Amino acid sequence: NIVDIPEEDAAEFRRRHLGFIFQEYNLLETLTIYENIALALTIKEISKEKIHPMIQSLSEKLDISAILDKFPYEVSGGQRLRCACARAIVADPDIILADEPTGALDSHAARQLLDTFSILCRECGATILMVTHDVMAASYCDRILFMKDGEIRTALNREWKSKQTFFADILKKIEWMEGESYDVFEVINP
Repeated sequence: NIVDIPEEDAAEFRRRHLGFIFQEYNLLETLTIYENIALALTIKEISKEKIHPMIQSLSEKLDISAILDKFPYEVSGGQRLRCACARAIVADPDIILADEPTGALDSHAARQLLDTFSILCRECGATILMVTHDVMAASYCDRILFMKDGEIRTALNREWKSKQTFFADILKKIEWMEGESYDVFEVINP
């Protein structure tokens, strides 16, 4: 229970176990893409000798190795978001918290990001907790919790369903909840 632990221990918990992907990327504009990713490892006191191969490997998986020497303002929104994903996953967190990660993206870049999330779950064993109002993004998830006023109102599990079938189930659930405002939280498990 992280609520009851001292602030110093809570900070250590966040550093060791959580990764964050923000809707607006939160990249440091004065650092290159490489340096933005390396920052997460530097904070965890990983040696410089280990940082380079870790970033190279992950940047290849996320198709950003060609832009590592560029600054965030020099690359596309999709590339910035993949950099934010790399920064979140490179330190091997148990859970990645993603706040409306597809909100600022066009449909192509959003699908690319969601495919990236699937890769991260499968290859890195990370669990992603994503907040979104995007039904297409939700259809990539394994479990959806519909919330209103801080309470879980209902849930959906993907189980063996295809993305298309799950998408239809989500729309049916939304129709059922019609007239109520809600927030959607998803969990993508490896």
